[in-house]
Parts: sequence; structure tokens; C-alpha cells
Amino acid sequence: MGIPWDDVVLIQQGKKPGDPSVITVNCPDKAGLGCDLCRIVVDFGLSITKGDFCTDGNWCYIVLWTIPQPSSWRVDWESLKTRLQSACPSCLMSFYFNQQSNGSRTSTWYMLKMFCVDRKGLLHDVTKALCQLELTIQRVKVMTTPDDKVLDLFFITDNMDLLHTKQRREDTCERLSIVLGEDCINCELHLALPEYESQQGFSSLSEAVAEELFSSELSNKKACSQDLKPDMKKIKTAMIMVDNFMSPAHTLLQIQCVDQKNLVYDILRTAKDCNIQIAYGRISPSLEGRRNMDLFIQKADGKKIIDPDNQTALCSRLKEEILHPLRVTIANRGPDTELLVANPAELSGKGRPRVFYDVTVALKMLGICVFSAEIGRHSTSDREWEVYRFLLDESLEFPLASARAKSEIVDRVRRTLMGW
Repeated sequence: MGIPWDDVVLIQQGKKPGDPSVITVNCPDKAGLGCDLCRIVVDFGLSITKGDFCTDGNWCYIVLWTIPQPSSWRVDWESLKTRLQSACPSCLMSFYFNQQSNGSRTSTWYMLKMFCVDRKGLLHDVTKALCQLELTIQRVKVMTTPDDKVLDLFFITDNMDLLHTKQRREDTCERLSIVLGEDCINCELHLALPEYESQQGFSSLSEAVAEELFSSELSNKKACSQDLKPDMKKIKTAMIMVDNFMSPAHTLLQIQCVDQKNLVYDILRTAKDCNIQIAYGRISPSLEGRRNMDLFIQKADGKKIIDPDNQTALCSRLKEEILHPLRVTIANRGPDTELLVANPAELSGKGRPRVFYDVTVALKMLGICVFSAEIGRHSTSDREWEVYRFLLDESLEFPLASARAKSEIVDRVRRTLMGW
């Protein structure tokens, strides 16, 4: 069984601005492939407006209708096609071999060290340039000096797998120097030492902050940072229905919820982590700000989900990921004010795409400078979380001692992350 490699991924771009671009993937199947493909689409700044999934367990056919997200840049369609192809099992090798090889791939970490003159929006400008270069930020440490300079340490991986070449490293530093202009004092890029990859932790979180970020019962919480403004209360409604009568071989999940950025990725990520196989799925376009999805699913053993406890557990997990895919709060850290954003990491270890980009663009739009920033991991009893921490500088527009200013910062960051 095989088709020409160029036909594994086909992209038909929209004929005019506003028209969706259609991505078609036709290849051997593997566990979690839909999630992996959606992750790449999101990483390129695209929103999935509609989708169809179909597989017999050996071969799959996926069609995604996409449009650029408002804060995104021009999409490199050829690069997107290459990335999507790299996620697909090869048509020329055995299915089993490719499941093993695709699951065991690891990316090499590199350390980008930048010393710059500090200014508003600097962190976002660097982040945007790295995203455009198809470099993924795994960890970051940002430190501001007393003389208004900033030292940025970015631990990155290369989606193009070319940073081992001198040309790619030089091109990266040159691009960053052009973006930052005279503000860039020095830029260095080299292989990170192995110990950096194993340093998952960072400075500890207070018990109160950890409870607010990682609680599995946010819908019942009254903490002010997680409370939503009146026009956003609607996100607390999501309906998930289970039907075992529609199909003799599959359980039907019907999902109705508010539309939001990366919703399809969140649902497929949850299915992948719960070891649920989607045999057929239809994602309907957003109608009056809400989405409908029909997913015909099976357990890993190919059986329907009959047990009521298993049904309840799956629905509860899906509802949690739909309503609270990201956690945002603001807290005092000694005399300073800290913005914290957390999201669950995939079981594969991958974090959520473009979170750091979205947070920094929100802070830039608010005119708020970041004194220091870091990305780390935090483990709870049932999962691992990726946590983003930003120490904020005071500004005339947002005096950080003001509860109203803090609420506005959290609201803007959350809206940017969720696409509202």
C-alpha cells in the first residue's frame, strides 16, 4: 500500500482573503496522529474552522479547513507541508516500524544567549522572530540588570532539525540582530549542555498559587483571578453526551461548547492522552460562537466504552480541558507582582504551542514590561504542567498595587490565549 510522498499532504490555499485553506492528509494511521497534526497547524498560527477524520485503524484520511489567527504572520505553506509530512508514518515502510521510530524521536536542545538594551515589547519581538524561524522555546530565563539591560537565555529546539549546521545558527543570530537593531548588544547560539534538558523544575510556587493553578475543580472556585467577567460566563457551559446505540462498534461522543482558540487540539490531545482512538470525527463550523463535534471512538483494545464509570471519567476530563485548557492568575512574589500561566503538558512531554508568544503579545499590547520570565514544569499527582512566570514592571497605565489593574491584565492575557 502506498501513494506518492507529495500526495500524503495536500494544501489548497484560499482563493481570496478570508477564504479557508484546506489541508488534506492521506497516510498510514498511528496513535495520536490527529493530535500531532493539529499541533503543527496551531504552531503555524492557523485556526481550524472545520474538520473531518476517518480511519480504519491502518489508514487515515483527514481534512482540515483553516484560517490564520488574527495575531499571526504570513504562513509558509511549503514549510507547513514539510512539517505535516514529517509527522506522518511513511508509506514506504512497515506501519509497525514507523510507530516505533516516530515515537522515539527526540530533539536536541540549543541555548540562545542574548544581551540587549531593555525596552517595551522586546521579549515578544524575540519570541515572534524565533517562531517565524520555526524554533520552539522549551525553557527561558530572562533577567533585567540595574543598568536597563536584559540577559535572555532561551533553550530551543529546531523544527527543521538544522541547528547543528553553522549556517542555520548564523542565520538565526543575523535575523535576531536585524529584528532588534541597535538594541542587540550580543547574540550567541550553541548546543546546550545535557544537564539543562533534565532541569525541569524552577523556583517553588506558594501553596495558594499552586491550588489556584492546578485545582481540578475550577468551576466551583471563587478565587478572583480565575473568576470571569460577565461576558465570558458562557464558557462555563459545555455539553458532552455519550451514545452507544448509534453504532454497533463505536461509542458516539457529541460535544457542544463555546468556540475558542485551539479547541480541536485540546480535544484530540485529551483523547490521545486517555488512549482513546477516534475512528470517525466531524467538526462543524462555529455557529453563533459555539461548536458541535461528533466523534465515534473506541478504547485501545477496539471496544466500545460501556462502563458508566469510564464514561463519566472521560466526559469529566474532556469538560475540564474544554473549560479550562489554560490557567491564568496574578499573585504577589515578595514585593513584586507575578503573572502565572499554566497548561497541561502532553503525556509525550510536549507543551502547548504558542503560549509564550500569546502571553508576550498581550503584555506588549498593554504596554507592560517584563522584569524577568521563566518557563518550567510542575508535577501534580495526576499530570505534569508547563508553567510560565513573568515578573511585571510597574507602569502608569497599570499600577500593580491596584486590584482593578491586576484583573485587567489577567483578562487580557486570558482573552488572547483563548482567542476571544
